[in-house]
Amino acid sequence: MPRDFCPRHGEDHPCTCAMGNIYRFVEPVVLLMLKDRGRSYGYDLASGLGEYALTDAEIEGAALYRTLRRLEANGYVRSEWDVHGSGPARRMYSLTQAGEQHLEEWGEVLSHLAKAMGRFVRKVRVRNGRKASRQRAPATDQPAPRRVGRNGGKRA
Repeated sequence: MPRDFCPRHGEDHPCTCAMGNIYRFVEPVVLLMLKDRGRSYGYDLASGLGEYALTDAEIEGAALYRTLRRLEANGYVRSEWDVHGSGPARRMYSLTQAGEQHLEEWGEVLSHLAKAMGRFVRKVRVRNGRKASRQRAPATDQPAPRRVGRNGGKRA
């Protein structure tokens, strides 16, 4: 994600124009998973998406692999084939140093977005006659509840 001046976003925070799949936040989820897990293969990442998801929108396997390929093309992730052990070769993914910096930028973007969303919710409440609360929700490491789709929560 470029930190250059963006006429849309200004200089105060990283530009989000190049961040694909933002409604499901696939990219930061994958980056954080790789930071936490170190080397990991696609199926392992896919099976853990629910623990890290930022929304209740399901992240399909195709979106995961597209994101991994884009992150690798941009130098944030590297992959190599693991041919050891039984079974077919598996592509192992790991975070690069540039990927760690990109994850930090996502942290800034999401912090900015969280503040903006809080302001939006307060405005909606005021306009609907409810008292605007400035209290913060308690911090938690627990993932948001996940909506189970038509396929019973299984990933494609």
